[in-house]
Amino acid sequence: MSEGEKLIPINIEEQMKSAYIDYSMSVIVSRALPDVRDGLKPVHRRVLFGMHELGLLSNRAHKKSARIVGEVLGKYHPHGDTSVYDAMVRMAQDWSLRYLLVDGQGNFGSVDGDSPAAMRYTEARMKKISEEILADLEKETVDFQLNFDDSLEEPKVMPTKIPNLLINGASGIAVGMATNMAPHNLTEVIDGTLAYIDNNDIEIDELINYIKAPDFPTGGIIYGYEGVREAFKTGRGRVVMRAKTAFEEVDGRECIIVTEIPYQVNKAEMIKKTAEAVNDKKIEGIATIRDESDRKGMRIVYILKRDAVPNVVLNTLFKYTQLQTSFSVNNIALVNGRPEMLNLKDLILHFVNHRHEVVTRRAEFELRKAEERAHILEGLIIASDNIDEVIALIRGSKNADEARAKLIERFGLSEIQARAIVEMRLRQLTGLEQDKLRNEYEEIMKLITHLKELLASKELRMNLIKEELVEIRDKYGDERRSVIEYAGGDVSIEDLIADEQVVITISHAGYIKRTPLSEYKTQNRGGVGQKSAGTRDLDFLEHMYVATNHQYMLFFTQKGKCYWMRVYEIPEGSKTSKGRAIQNLINIENDDKVKAFICTQDLKDEEYINSQYVIMATKKGQVKKTPLEQYSRPRLNGINAITIREEDELLEAKLTDGNSKVLIALKSGKLVRFDEGKTRPMGRTASGVRGITLADEQDEVIGMVSVNDMSSEILVVSEKGYGKRSSLDEYRETNRGGKGVKTMNITEKTGLLVSINAVTDADDLMIINKSGLTIRMKISDLRVMGRATQGVKLINIKGNDSIAAVAKVMKDDEEEVEYEEVDINNLDEDLETTDNDIEDTETTEDTETQE
Repeated sequence: MSEGEKLIPINIEEQMKSAYIDYSMSVIVSRALPDVRDGLKPVHRRVLFGMHELGLLSNRAHKKSARIVGEVLGKYHPHGDTSVYDAMVRMAQDWSLRYLLVDGQGNFGSVDGDSPAAMRYTEARMKKISEEILADLEKETVDFQLNFDDSLEEPKVMPTKIPNLLINGASGIAVGMATNMAPHNLTEVIDGTLAYIDNNDIEIDELINYIKAPDFPTGGIIYGYEGVREAFKTGRGRVVMRAKTAFEEVDGRECIIVTEIPYQVNKAEMIKKTAEAVNDKKIEGIATIRDESDRKGMRIVYILKRDAVPNVVLNTLFKYTQLQTSFSVNNIALVNGRPEMLNLKDLILHFVNHRHEVVTRRAEFELRKAEERAHILEGLIIASDNIDEVIALIRGSKNADEARAKLIERFGLSEIQARAIVEMRLRQLTGLEQDKLRNEYEEIMKLITHLKELLASKELRMNLIKEELVEIRDKYGDERRSVIEYAGGDVSIEDLIADEQVVITISHAGYIKRTPLSEYKTQNRGGVGQKSAGTRDLDFLEHMYVATNHQYMLFFTQKGKCYWMRVYEIPEGSKTSKGRAIQNLINIENDDKVKAFICTQDLKDEEYINSQYVIMATKKGQVKKTPLEQYSRPRLNGINAITIREEDELLEAKLTDGNSKVLIALKSGKLVRFDEGKTRPMGRTASGVRGITLADEQDEVIGMVSVNDMSSEILVVSEKGYGKRSSLDEYRETNRGGKGVKTMNITEKTGLLVSINAVTDADDLMIINKSGLTIRMKISDLRVMGRATQGVKLINIKGNDSIAAVAKVMKDDEEEVEYEEVDINNLDEDLETTDNDIEDTETTEDTETQE
């Protein structure tokens, strides 16, 4: 050991702790996290300041990127040149930043993940909006700090006029924390900021009316709103993004066209992975993929196979590729040098506070400069009023110092005023110049008065901030790029939607639409019907329901899953339109089908959901009752409603109050009636208990009815157009699980039973054929008959056509009624053909299974 040196023993654990804390604090404060005030990390701030120092304004010529990087490295940011160049490049990419800060010239990369050209080839300058971030920097509006070698000063924060953190977002990984902030629309953010300035106590729910959701540079669709609302309220949330897609026919083949992709998705990588998934048979139905993007815009074409259903393929793409992805919002930014999690209101508050400080400091600076100028002008005016004496005094002096001393002594001037007079140019002696001095002095005194008023009144300062924000909004504001789809989330937009009755139709292939009930006209029994929904080849309308726009809908599928939606979220279509595939509206599996839906009131009303039950029936005769509360918290991918046994499927689901009578009908024409109280409530995963015993292996349940009103009648319809209504009393109450009693005399002429409904004279009936024809008639036209009769013909069936679905609708007294002449004699065949079969009401043992 050399002379004078000594060893100091140090605990390595303590040393490592200390060193790592220093390192992590440095990363957090000086590298990875943005400042809440200007939304910039140190590297971005230094790039903009370096460009400002080089004079690279938006109206000047571009300069080589290497020159800018050199300036930033040499003066302010002693790190790798790549880190500086990469940061600058990102500020010039219109798919990375919502509002560009750098105007790049040359190859700055692409949305396919291509690298930018080397910095010696590209050029750059500031964008106009960047000048607003640096505006008033020279007016002592922000604090400066020494650079790395204490030779120069750099700003600690920018005096930004724009809420940059909100409009451009930020992302960064520090030590032990990370930030991921979404970009937003400038117009919306400024409108929200103005609303906050007007009312500091504004709630986040009110701010959401102004700032609706993030607005991504690549556009796309924000799918669902709960994540957005969560992010705005807490600072954390998951925003689901989808590509913007359309269907087109190209060269006789159906294609899916993608014109916008989710934010931060690499297009080339996404296409490559999709192609691999197609080759691995993970995604079916795609023949080829073409990228037809050019300078006019993005266009990815997925050419489908001839037998593929476009909606099904699209849903598969959303599930397995980055056509659907999510943005995890994590609003962590530096507040007074400390990282904090911030909600929407916090972000606006800190920006407004920063803006207020900048406006105050700017006013103080301008007041000081104005007072200094006014002081000089006072001296110049005194000199111009006594110009002859002043000239003589200066000419009689040996040097400037003596002249200044004599002026101070003679006119009582200050040192600064005397210096200004001595340095005055001869042209200022002209009369015109003297008038200019007086005019300038008057203007400056007005400015001083205004600035003093401004500094004395916070209200005036806030009004000035608002004026400047409105100016920024008018100059740089634009339309939203990302479309918001409120699917899967409850959003308060009911006021914009009329709460009218609608008919919801679902086709065999799973196409759904809602149509105003008024589009359907009333006809007499036996009419041939009106042409209804247009359907694809071999498709036919299978389900028809009536609801109102503001109700909630629970979809139940044959596999026993439950999905949740608002009625107004179902796309509206005319009577003749095809509708949209359910797969596009809810995340249903490809081999599953919606079998039933329930309209409910507010699912957040605890008293309501705890007093209501969902009763379900399966094709093999199982029934199950579950409280509605179990279905009030649905998930995007659905929840299990019932455990379905092998070779069975869910058929019906009804909403009850726990006191109704349940009737289950079989294809073979038998029906069982029992009290709902005979089935105890079970959890969502139970598979239920025996509801009815099937006649044979080919037999199956065709429907279930729950009735509260004992005056209701039961209407049954067979597949060949026969139907009848019978009194509820005709069916005596038995235990559940029996074989049932005859509900219709099934013959070859009538065909098997297809539908059962509870009706009254106040209802109308809608019948729909597999060919797409619909007929609407009054229930009151059908007289009540015995339960074992064959019934009357309700609709003329042509050829091999048969009935697909039957639904009852409420009668509308004001609706215009269209009558058609019908030969009643031909329809009322076999009105009262009874069959005295013995009623078989054996009760089988309960078979309950519960997971």
